[in-house]
Amino acid sequence: MREKRKKIGKTLPRRINDWLHLWLGLASGIIVFIVSITGCFYAFQREIKDALEPWRFVEVRPEGFVRPSVLLDTAAKYMPGKQASGLTYSDETGAAAVGYFGNENGKRTFHVVFLNPYTGEFLRKQQTVGGDEFDFFRFIIDGHRALWLPYEIGRPIVGVATLVFIVLLITGLVMWWPKRWTRSTREQSFKIKWKARFKRVNYDLHNVLGFYSLLFALALGTTGLVYSFAWFDQAVYYIASGGEHKPEHHHPHSDLANKDRDWTAAISPLDSAWYETMKQVDHFGGMYMTPHLADDDDSYEILVYHDIGSFYNQSAFFYDRYTLQPLEQEGSKYSESKFADRLTMLNYDIHVGSVGGFPGKVLAFLISLICASLPITGFLVWWNKRK
Repeated sequence: MREKRKKIGKTLPRRINDWLHLWLGLASGIIVFIVSITGCFYAFQREIKDALEPWRFVEVRPEGFVRPSVLLDTAAKYMPGKQASGLTYSDETGAAAVGYFGNENGKRTFHVVFLNPYTGEFLRKQQTVGGDEFDFFRFIIDGHRALWLPYEIGRPIVGVATLVFIVLLITGLVMWWPKRWTRSTREQSFKIKWKARFKRVNYDLHNVLGFYSLLFALALGTTGLVYSFAWFDQAVYYIASGGEHKPEHHHPHSDLANKDRDWTAAISPLDSAWYETMKQVDHFGGMYMTPHLADDDDSYEILVYHDIGSFYNQSAFFYDRYTLQPLEQEGSKYSESKFADRLTMLNYDIHVGSVGGFPGKVLAFLISLICASLPITGFLVWWNKRK
């Protein structure tokens, strides 16, 4: 009778809150579990691949890296008739890579040719998309982003489920909040009674771990929503910038007045742009460039990641394709960007935890694991109450 009186005594907003938490949780539980558990695996993607693929590491040499054209020429021998879509230098101990997007028999493909950046020697060729060979992390990321469904179907479902999950976190906090702060309620709210019966331990795992992980789970959820919905991305930028609309991504353009100018340098324009960038960068954790420009007014872009294992601290260098003159672009360097632009650059590293280095990845792993457990413990709480 006491329990019945408590339920009757709940206010209408509280009853609505509890109803939403229950049924939204039951409806989205499987999706939240899949997205969270795949996020656990992906948190340590770099470390696992480093351990399983030792051939991606090279001996450091004093003479420095070879220029991009050397790597492209070597990669072309292993991908005849294909045009490279991207070229990546890693840190001083990592292999360089040349990527090739393609389409074979109606299937999207992606090949990567790995090379020694000091000598240009071939190391290995991999097909990471569209191949018959099983790629574990491709499997994981497809589940995380789209539930292994076609992306045009799976991504919106994941986005809606993530939005629902954020609502669950807020309604869960309302349910967790004690009516009175006493010694007894503090113990119930902040401690897990490991020696109690299974039902109580399960309830505490849902209630207590849900509270402790709340802020971190909100961070993972909101950064994930940025990739799911353009309107959410725009809203975050609008709030962070104090009312400015997020500008569309665009590059500075080359001056077409110089289109017919003959290139007189002994090396290619891309090599020249790369050498100029290397003069301005003391060290880097990664470097990416697009070797072939699609439009006549495109400029060469060389993106430098200053830290190993993260992407937010970046600088983009642009060069006119005809004159190699540096081109300025507002917000192209993290160190010089506004807060809203920095937050955009930080989004991925916050989402995977790499913003905090290895400890940050461990934290992201644990929070994702707790998020994966919440639908299970929540379902058991509901099932036990029904029984």
